[in-house]
Amino acid sequence: MNDRDVFEYALLRVVPRVERGECINAGVLVYCRARSFVTARTHLDEDRLRALEPAADVAGVRAALRAVEGVCAGGAAAGPAAGDDAGRRFRWLVAPRSTIVSPGPVHTGLTADPAAEAERLLALLVR
Repeated sequence: MNDRDVFEYALLRVVPRVERGECINAGVLVYCRARSFVTARTHLDEDRLRALEPAADVAGVRAALRAVEGVCAGGAAAGPAAGDDAGRRFRWLVAPRSTIVSPGPVHTGLTADPAAEAERLLALLVR
């Protein structure tokens, strides 16, 4: 019996000046349909952000990253998305947008532990 499930993930990118297209990775979204699991793990490297844009609104970026984490967590922290299932919250979060905190493309894989996978991807791709 296979104990691994398909999961999807996307990086959260900080694009301080959309017109320049430069970005840093600041988090990862992980969704596993089979386990009704969605999470966001974030880490903002302020020095790297300021290297791209010295006048970056660090507090605003941190607030946007916390909001993504809240939507993933569900409950009152998710606001209007609180009633949505994990899949709908993930799809809303990975929808393309032109904002300072934007999702990258969605990728897939197999995992036995989606929470551990989120930590692994954060360490590998963000930190």
